[in-house]
Amino acid sequence: MKEFRADLHIHSCLSPCAGLEMSPRNIVSEAKRKGLQMIGICDHNSAENVPAVERNAAGEGITVIGGMEVTTREEVHILALFGTLESLFSLQEIVYENLHGTNDEKLYGEQVVVDEEDNVLGFSDKLLIGATDITIEQLVELIHERDGLAIAAHVDREGFGIVGQLGFIPEGLLLDALELADPSKRDSIPQTKRLPFISSSDAHKLEDVGRRSTRFWMETADTVEIRRCLSGMEGRRMRI
Repeated sequence: MKEFRADLHIHSCLSPCAGLEMSPRNIVSEAKRKGLQMIGICDHNSAENVPAVERNAAGEGITVIGGMEVTTREEVHILALFGTLESLFSLQEIVYENLHGTNDEKLYGEQVVVDEEDNVLGFSDKLLIGATDITIEQLVELIHERDGLAIAAHVDREGFGIVGQLGFIPEGLLLDALELADPSKRDSIPQTKRLPFISSSDAHKLEDVGRRSTRFWMETADTVEIRRCLSGMEGRRMRI
């Protein structure tokens, strides 16, 4: 087994609440400087900058896991992580169909689409900061239909965390894991299924990349092996 240090929740400059310095080149450079082997790019309700980060990371010894931080109808943030761009953009299409409104750059910030060399390709006019019409149950099902991982984001926070929004974690909700912003709060999360925890930075600015991370002991850096780690299969393990 190999050890991989991962920060699976990083925002790029596509997210209106992220700094404009969160470009592919800067994210990859900072991740490398912080000793990360895996990073997850999870912008709000969109994946348009994932390919650029993947191309920039090629040859740098860093695996990019493509994802989104989707806001459900209940205003709960769920991380959707995928092993292929095809699956990722298949979900993005559905998210876009269920996301309404137009971004106000003065109110929410710019939503910058870039290439791997940080050249600006355009700006998304979708209200990426908004909530979709997709329920939590529907979203988890959509993620799993595409062989993705469904992880409840920052469950220890009041804002947009599943416990803060609902007061509990539905027993029948087939989440793959729970993400903690602060690992010391793991015992404060009410759950009946004893789901595994990961910890990520939820970085919106460069200095926060790798601030929180999860260590995985597994064969390769991909979502299939992450799933096996979450289940503790065949000697695979993880630590936050």
